[in-house]
Order: sequence, then structure tokens, then C-alpha cells
Amino acid sequence: MSKMIATREAYGKALVKYGKENENIVVLDADLSKSTKTAEFSTTFPERFFNMGIAEQNMLGTAAGLATSGKIPVASSFAMFAAGRAFEIVRNSICYPKLNVKICATHAGLTVGEDGASHQSIEDLAIMRSIPNLTVINPADAVSADKLLGEMISTYGPMYARFGRAAVPVIYSEDQKFEIGKSITVKEGEDITIIATGIMVNEALEAAKELEKIGLSIRVIDMHTIKPIDEEAIVKAAIETKLIVTAEEHSIIGGLGSAVAEVTAKEAPTFIQMIGVNDTFGESGKPNELLEKYGLTSENIYNTIMDSIEFDDEIEDEENGCGCSGEHSHDGGCGNGGGCGCK
Repeated sequence: MSKMIATREAYGKALVKYGKENENIVVLDADLSKSTKTAEFSTTFPERFFNMGIAEQNMLGTAAGLATSGKIPVASSFAMFAAGRAFEIVRNSICYPKLNVKICATHAGLTVGEDGASHQSIEDLAIMRSIPNLTVINPADAVSADKLLGEMISTYGPMYARFGRAAVPVIYSEDQKFEIGKSITVKEGEDITIIATGIMVNEALEAAKELEKIGLSIRVIDMHTIKPIDEEAIVKAAIETKLIVTAEEHSIIGGLGSAVAEVTAKEAPTFIQMIGVNDTFGESGKPNELLEKYGLTSENIYNTIMDSIEFDDEIEDEENGCGCSGEHSHDGGCGNGGGCGCK
């Protein structure tokens, strides 16, 4: 079984590592350092850590000021507050002047769990990717959280990254390379592509294993950068595979699914299914129970793909006029011996 580590834990440890390498890194927190895991940085570098209190707007305004002085400010709070409460400051004080501020938000998505709907940020990717000049990143595991933070720090410009509260499987080896704006194809496949982000990458891989048992070849792409999104990988998947399924721990409105659809609509129209939170608030509960209730599981990815295949077969039957009720294979055969002329 894979090692289980929360991406916020990896973020906290990586901050200290990069802080030792670069003395210009300063960290700000909104009175949540134990939860966001910036506490270790505050202990290691107390002179470079600023607890701004429960004042996220002030924290990000201060981060903007530090950036103008040549520092690399990393500001942390819960995703709900960093993306929601402080939106205007992020937009006007950080992104408009293109300042080198790194906003690292934890406790994103439904897996905040028992804190409930008021703290479950399932809109942050949509909010943040709508702001010009802002890079938006969503790591899938502890390794990508560490490596992508390093890329953020070494790349100039305003950036937003979301990290989770719950422990998730480690997918990548330590030697995996990451580049902002370039997705990773974690599994090759020819029939269907699952484009996932964050914790849903692991669920996509689990679904792919089950689908391969029935003869389907599944491509799995980790779209760790939501903006700028990897258009080349999306267009390639749209051309080479018959269906794209997106999976995100986020609303289906404005997040990964929307971003992928925007690319395909312009460059390579194709059939897309979106798995995410369906225009509703979350609720209090255990993380795994919430993921199951809201359909953010490998099982739901599997079922969605199977339903899509059946629907596609029905359309093929109608177009061919054969009226055949047999299941179609991936080469277009209809399963009734070919007597109907289906291709």
C-alpha cells in the first residue's frame, strides 16, 4: 500500500527546506500556522515568519509590500479565506502589478471534513484562475507538493497553490520532474483519457486499473497546473482518444472541467464528462464519506465511463440504422456477428 501523507504536511516541510536554500523567503500566516503547517518554518526562521492574525486581507497586502522590497513572500491560510475573503487584495494588490507573491492555501475541497460547508472551498480554482497574471496549481500528492512549491519559488510572478488536510497516497517517486504549465501523463492509454487534478489523480489511477480488466486502455493525466493549462496534452488526448473525463475535488463549474472544455471547444471538439461537486455546498462529515456521497471516487469514475460507452454505442446503432442491441467493441464492431453492417 502507498504511503499516506497530506499535501499540507509536505508543504510545511518543503517550506523549511527551501527556506534554508533562499534567505529571501518569508512566510506569513493568518493565525493558522499549526493547521497550515507553517509552524515549523516559524520555529526554524522566527525572524522571517509573520503571524498576521485573523486578517487575511491585511496579510496579503503585507505580502505585496514585502514583494516590492525583493522578498519572496509565501502567504498561507485556509483556501476559503485566501481565495474568498481576500479576493480583492489578490486581484488588485498582487496580480494587477504582477508581484512575486506565493499564496499557499490549505484545507481545500470536501476533505476538510467535519468543518463543513463554511470551510470547504470548492470554488477556489474557478475564482483564482479568473484573475489575470495568476498561476494556479493543485498538487496530487506529497512529492508533487514539494516539487511544485520549489518551482513556484524559483519562478517569478503571482501564484496560487491549494493543499489538502487529509492524508492521501503518494503517487510519484522522488526523482519525478515537474514543470509549471506542463501536465504529467502518469499512465498511457488509447481508448479514453481521464484528466485529473489534486487528490483525484489517485482515484483516476484506481479507476483505470479496473477498466483495464474489461479491456479498456485508459490514459491518465495529472493536470497539476490549472492555469496556464497544458493545451497541447488536452488537444492530443481529444484527438487520440474517444472520450475525456475530468475529475476534481472542486465544483464542476469553473474548475478543471471547464478549463479543459474551453480548450477542446476551440481546438479539438470532443465528448467530455465532468466529475466534481455538482453545483451544491458540502456538509460536515468524514472525508471519505463525503467523497463517496458527492461522487469523487474511483468507482464513480468507472461508472461514468461505462455509462458513456453505453450511450456512445446507442448513438452508433442509431447512426448505422442497424437497430442492433449487441454491445459494440472499440473497433466499431457491434457484437452480433457483423450481419447488420455496423462499422
